[in-house]
Amino acid sequence: QVQVVESGGGLVQAGGSLRLSCAASGSTFSRYTMGWFRQAPGKEREFVAQISWRGDSTYYADSVKGRFTISRDGAKNTVYLQMNSLKPEDSAVYYCNVGPSRLPNEYVHWGQGTQVTVSS
Repeated sequence: QVQVVESGGGLVQAGGSLRLSCAASGSTFSRYTMGWFRQAPGKEREFVAQISWRGDSTYYADSVKGRFTISRDGAKNTVYLQMNSLKPEDSAVYYCNVGPSRLPNEYVHWGQGTQVTVSS
């Protein structure tokens, strides 16, 4: 089973940028589609972005399209989420996970996440 550790969150002003990292353990990391999700206080966890196992296909939620970019580095077993033009509504705990589903409820195991706070 692939395990993940998220990092890179922090406090940033609206319009700023952050890059999140998701370090995955396990030699089979490169075979898996990876996704980023987020959960704001009082809201359901939601899908943010996804990248195919080869890195040649990406998919984004409409709310982040054009502002966020997902990428992966197989040599480092790491997936990144570059977040630009951040908005206060992007504030949430961000999680990554392993698998093709964009539905958070289909995942049982989650990492600790990384907090992103965007001030207005």
